[in-house]
Amino acid sequence: MLEAVGLTFEVETPRVDEEAAKVSLRAEGLKPRDQADALAELKALSVSRRRSEFVIGADQMLALGGEVFDKPKSTPDAREHLLRLRGQTHELITAAVVAKEGTIIWRHIDTPKLKMRIFSDAFLDDYLARAGEQVLRSVGAYQLEGLGAQLFDRVEGDYFSVLGLPLLPLLAFLREHGIAQK
Repeated sequence: MLEAVGLTFEVETPRVDEEAAKVSLRAEGLKPRDQADALAELKALSVSRRRSEFVIGADQMLALGGEVFDKPKSTPDAREHLLRLRGQTHELITAAVVAKEGTIIWRHIDTPKLKMRIFSDAFLDDYLARAGEQVLRSVGAYQLEGLGAQLFDRVEGDYFSVLGLPLLPLLAFLREHGIAQK
């Protein structure tokens, strides 16, 4: 997304054990919103302590009632996710944090709501076959910008947040700090 809007940036993988962090955050009883925010913060801080530039960290949590979903580990796991989400409205909590030199200077959390339609098992099998490994790359086993759009009846909220980054608020912050053009 950042590249598509004309920003120049480097990608650096944070030194964070995300799975261990999730276990710890959940053991503390944090709500999904706070988990997403904490993970985005951990990622941003991990890199910003080694860099002098602005560092963006982001994370998403999918919540259905009290249940939190992680990325599926296999296609059968993705199928179970989608069966559980079928006909339901879930929240896709998207958190972004900007850090500089080990200090958090901006954060934004958005919570789009997505209503998955009731689809047939045959449709689901076809979707999984056509989407392939892509279903393992997102917490909901779908990409709204592609085949995954066919899974939904309604989406309420920011499109970019569904894709993984609250882009418009982030661009406003970057413009305020001279990173993006005004």
